[in-house]
Amino acid sequence: VFASSFTMYLTNVLFFFLFRDQILSITPKTQEQVDILKNVSTQYETALWQPVSPQYIKEETEVHLYVPANSSEIVKDLLQKHAITHGVLLANANELIEMQTRNGSTDPRSSSTFYERYHSLDDIYHWINRTQQENPNMVKTILIGSSYEKRPLYVLKLSINNRPNKKAMWIDCGIHAREWISPAFCLWFVQNSLSFYKLNQDITRILDNMDVYILPVMNPDGYHYTWTTNRMWRKNRSVSKSSNCIGVDLNRNFDANWCTEGASDEPCTEIYCGAFPESEPESQAVANFLRSHKDSVQFYLSIHSYSQMLLFPYSCTLDELEMAQEAAQAIRRYYRNTYKYGSGAKTIYLAPGGSDDWAYNLGIKYSFTFELQDRGRYGFLLPPSLISRACNEALIAVKTIALKLNVFFLFIITY
Repeated sequence: VFASSFTMYLTNVLFFFLFRDQILSITPKTQEQVDILKNVSTQYETALWQPVSPQYIKEETEVHLYVPANSSEIVKDLLQKHAITHGVLLANANELIEMQTRNGSTDPRSSSTFYERYHSLDDIYHWINRTQQENPNMVKTILIGSSYEKRPLYVLKLSINNRPNKKAMWIDCGIHAREWISPAFCLWFVQNSLSFYKLNQDITRILDNMDVYILPVMNPDGYHYTWTTNRMWRKNRSVSKSSNCIGVDLNRNFDANWCTEGASDEPCTEIYCGAFPESEPESQAVANFLRSHKDSVQFYLSIHSYSQMLLFPYSCTLDELEMAQEAAQAIRRYYRNTYKYGSGAKTIYLAPGGSDDWAYNLGIKYSFTFELQDRGRYGFLLPPSLISRACNEALIAVKTIALKLNVFFLFIITY
């Protein structure tokens, strides 16, 4: 009996270690291996983390692939059979997901660590209401539209005074559902701004001279789905008329080189551009709001993860380059962490239909995309213990750019 029990115990332990959701790091060496890896990432139950689409897989380039337990054996056998170099980045993805979804309360006043945890969509809606109620002179809630599944799209406006000719900046988070550190940053930014106004010179100078619009979750349907059904979901949850596949990549759905190279017209892909520009209610709501505020909004920022990059449109001027460079240097100086910077198309990959390019074309000259932590160790499963550092890095980058813009705007108003 003892031998039988011990054998069963060893079997369970072996199963636990060998058959868990894992993130593999894979580096194809030949075109044949590239083709096999493309097939693995599309034909089996996996989720491609890096690059975002199989079309970007190429020789000698590291690929990050999320492999659920039920696909682990067959995927690893295929890789070994074709001598494709691979290793395990994360062997305990299940545990990290459980850690991310574990939070104690929906009440932001109940714990000093509220902003160091991830929160469900209902928690975030609760937080939006509470934040506005507790700061009525500084915070206004604006309903700019609703999602495909009729969830509200709330923007928080931080405004201190009614100074004439006041400029504004826009921050949106959570355009891609699985990038949980993104909404966490929007919450962090609001809390930091409200808590340190009049206490921190930089925050005070920014808020005294600029209004700030913050959309904490641009893709509420997808974000909710990552909490309830599939943690790796990226797109929104709209239903296609031409396919059984669900969802559009909202960051390929704006009217800026829409559906050209770097996007797809195939609904089953992760970078599906949608039926037409602004076909999705989420992207249309954001576009309509920014169109109606284009005279005041001069700084556009979209928060993403992961890869630690500060990106700007392809056709930017020297100003954007210098701002991104200074922001990256500030992160390096204060947090000893390195962020790449450059145009999105050159630094990461082509993303036609992206919100930052669209905002730039609209006339919002200072348009950026931030890719937050990390470089792939945890990827989309960044542990809650790293939220504070990731958000502070992004915050110092935002402040660096906003302060530089403040000087520029004040110069224009004065002269």
